[in-house]
Amino acid sequence: MITIPVYDLLILPGVTFYFKKDAAEKWDMKPEKEGDEVLFLFEKEEKPIRELAAEDFYPYGVLGEIDQLDSDGTVRVRAKERVAVSDFEQQDGSVFASAVQAPEADDLPEEEEKQRFQMMKNSLLGFVQEFPWGAWARGLIMQWKSFEDVVCAMSNYLSMSWEEKYEILASDSHRERCDKMEAALYEFIEFVRVGNAAESEQKETHESAYRESAIKKQIEYLQRQLDDMHPENITDVRRFEKKIRESGMNEEAKKEAEKVLNRMKQEGKDGHEYGMLYDYLDFVTSLAWKTEAMKDVDLVEAEKILDEDHYGLKKVKERIIEQLAVMQLNRKQSGSILLFVGAPGTGKTSIGQSIARALGREYIRISLGGVRDEAEIRGHRRTYVGAMPGRIMEGMKRAGTQNPVMVLDEVDKLVRDYNGDPSSALLEVLDPEQNSTFTDHYMNVPYDLSNVFFVCTANSTDTIPEPLLNRMEVIRFSGYTEEEKFQIARKHLLPKTMKAMGLKSQELKLTDEALHAIITGYTAESGVRGLKRQMDVLCRHAAVKLVKGEQKSFRVSEKRLEEFLGRPPILHEKLGKASRPGIVTGLAWTQAGGEILFIETMFTKGSGKLQITGQLGDVMKESAQIAVTLVKNRYPESEELFRENDLHIHVPAGATPKDGPSAGITLVTALSSLVTGKQVRPELGMTGEVSLRGDVMPIGGLPEKLMAAQRAGVKTVLIPVDNKKDLEDIAEEVKQKLEIIPVATIEETLNLALEDPEV
Repeated sequence: MITIPVYDLLILPGVTFYFKKDAAEKWDMKPEKEGDEVLFLFEKEEKPIRELAAEDFYPYGVLGEIDQLDSDGTVRVRAKERVAVSDFEQQDGSVFASAVQAPEADDLPEEEEKQRFQMMKNSLLGFVQEFPWGAWARGLIMQWKSFEDVVCAMSNYLSMSWEEKYEILASDSHRERCDKMEAALYEFIEFVRVGNAAESEQKETHESAYRESAIKKQIEYLQRQLDDMHPENITDVRRFEKKIRESGMNEEAKKEAEKVLNRMKQEGKDGHEYGMLYDYLDFVTSLAWKTEAMKDVDLVEAEKILDEDHYGLKKVKERIIEQLAVMQLNRKQSGSILLFVGAPGTGKTSIGQSIARALGREYIRISLGGVRDEAEIRGHRRTYVGAMPGRIMEGMKRAGTQNPVMVLDEVDKLVRDYNGDPSSALLEVLDPEQNSTFTDHYMNVPYDLSNVFFVCTANSTDTIPEPLLNRMEVIRFSGYTEEEKFQIARKHLLPKTMKAMGLKSQELKLTDEALHAIITGYTAESGVRGLKRQMDVLCRHAAVKLVKGEQKSFRVSEKRLEEFLGRPPILHEKLGKASRPGIVTGLAWTQAGGEILFIETMFTKGSGKLQITGQLGDVMKESAQIAVTLVKNRYPESEELFRENDLHIHVPAGATPKDGPSAGITLVTALSSLVTGKQVRPELGMTGEVSLRGDVMPIGGLPEKLMAAQRAGVKTVLIPVDNKKDLEDIAEEVKQKLEIIPVATIEETLNLALEDPEV
């Protein structure tokens, strides 16, 4: 049996086909005698014969028989029946297969078929009369005996795809097959008439439907041709059709986009909703829907980039490298959501840029400070006028990729009010178990955020709701020491500022002493943002003098700082040379870093009243009351002092609000000093919470407090014993300059603080 693979050639049972000699040679057809069977296999896509496999063929074929062999090489084959094909095999460029007769339902009476065929034949005869070649075509039509003859003869002229042609053969129902052939032929007639601008009245309902189908197909074809010729004039609808088709969006999103596109077609450009529909489609088709392959992470290069961009921050960098290593092993975004917590200017946001550079990804920053509307995160529903997507999806659009590094800045400054709770809306965004199907209200379809590398920043965790905080891993930025600030300014801030101002390295020299003086006298923060501003002021002042021609180069020493920067605006609390009973040096934490503060106490004649000043919060006022109780208990003989005098407790810088429990032992020590008359050394600082039992309890912000103590000239610091573990995070430079003594009880504290300074 001869097996022939064919493509886009409709062969139906009962039809005779003629093959020329060149076609027979192409298919390797070598008929030996009349009566040989021929099996036609139908390819899904046209391929070289040696590349064909079983899955490249449709399941049904046609079995025929060689009817005649002419001397000129022409072969006449009579197609006999539909067959189901199996056991495909290829050998040396020839194909072989097995075939069995395919079942078929003979559900169309012969009389009805003849009647319908005759009607079709008459329609064709009437149709060809409209053309000059009608007389020739009439003779050909008269020879056709069945629908199969007509369709096979006109196969190349029908406006049908190869799949549609094959569906005629694949149908098991004879009636269904005739319906499809009849529809194809009527559609051909109408298609040709439309193409030649021939108008004719149609009396039958089905003829009108065929005409409409033909018109739509031709319009679509012509529109594609115009779009290819003039892509700049492509209509909005056509452009969105193409973008939806090529976007790779999930099925739910594609269904919604096509629904909106259909509304846009019906609305027309003059419709009042056209703009809203356009904006929606423009947004969803601009998003990156296709998942990108995970790139290899070079940890050595990542470490190099982090070190280039940021000085210090050793533990932070180690944690980031760990995260990148886990991603490399899992070949996907994994691990905790990182929350960088620290004072302003410590590099929380900029380190996100370094992570993006290390990963070779896009960087997107979204500021959440002051956001009070939940819709800012989830977007507005499109039922509202002026509806917009949320900031998360807007950021994804700007990124243009599905796996950017996204920094959510200031998550501690989200505001909850009657518009909803934006921090709760962030739960789905940051939860790895949920964000693969994040649904923005504006889009109303799920979007996969699981490949986004989220980094959050905050100045404090106090205002972050617990459910949101639990989804993140807190990494603290303790701030920079003076030496670290010096290195950052020398290696990063000053060179960048000079380049931005157009200054060359030989035009401005800043001495090390001057730089240290700027750090201590012109900035008061844990970060380097204020330091950068001072570098800007310095360079601008130098730029003015250079342009005026006053000097060709500058060497700025410590003595010339006031000329460039003015008088030092920062006056840090400094230790006094002498002290008196009732005054103790305490340590405080602020969002701008650490500071020292003085607790001052004094007795005045009165009736035992307690007065507290210095704009203290409720917690600090309660600490003062606890301190009074502890001192009365420890020094019973002081009862008369408290009864016959008014006690005044003051914390200087009264315009600055202060609160927190860590001044507990400082208050107890100040009152103990007051009632005993013993002075506390000014160079002794302390911090710690105190309980009524006299225990010294742990506090937070220890790195910033110790740096403030070292900067102010404190020599010895008393800290809670439970904070010893935090000393690992303290810079060696600070620990070397301070004597740090852990204390567990108030007795230990007083023994150290009130000891004879001469001893």
